Amino acid sequence: MNKLIEKSISITREEANPLLFIFNTISPISKGAENYLIKNLHPIKLAKGKILHHSGEICEQVFFVLQGAVRGYIKEDDKDSTTWITIENEMVAAIYSFINQVPSIENMQAIEDCSLMAMSHTAMHEMFDLHPETNILARKIFEKYYSDAEVRALIARLKSADKKYKFFLETYSQLSNRIPLKYIASFLGIKLETLSRVRGLKAKKV
Repeated sequence: MNKLIEKSISITREEANPLLFIFNTISPISKGAENYLIKNLHPIKLAKGKILHHSGEICEQVFFVLQGAVRGYIKEDDKDSTTWITIENEMVAAIYSFINQVPSIENMQAIEDCSLMAMSHTAMHEMFDLHPETNILARKIFEKYYSDAEVRALIARLKSADKKYKFFLETYSQLSNRIPLKYIASFLGIKLETLSRVRGLKAKKV
């Protein structure tokens, strides 16, 4: 089991309420499911720059971001490429690894001080069996996750840096003035100086 969970403690209903509210907004769940979540969710505090998950390991937990920002990235030689960026009220995981329980190629890193809730793969599937309505909740969360994945794939296939950044602003405007430019450039697959140029030209047109 991941050391982050081993070192964590159980949560109270009060601590769980923000996440329970989000879940019930997405799809209503029973009190029994809420109690199961309270028992099986684990709080994690992660400082900026710290690694949430290392490549080569099996992602045994799914995480829900309550505060902060997390990025996924792959590393080749001395270069890393940001594959996704996630902020509050969203789920994060090395998803292929988590679903199939195989080693991942992705790392996950806090790019701000983070507060998260974690649930193990085993606990999540037990919850699906014990509380069937949570399958609907999970389906809707995963639909959002894969919708975002398609947007990322489309950005990656655009050739023009201008078009990449325009699409980024249309779909991830909440990140544009929050996330360090080096991560945005890496996410878009362009050089930092290219991103700075594109942003400068855009600012002049405003």
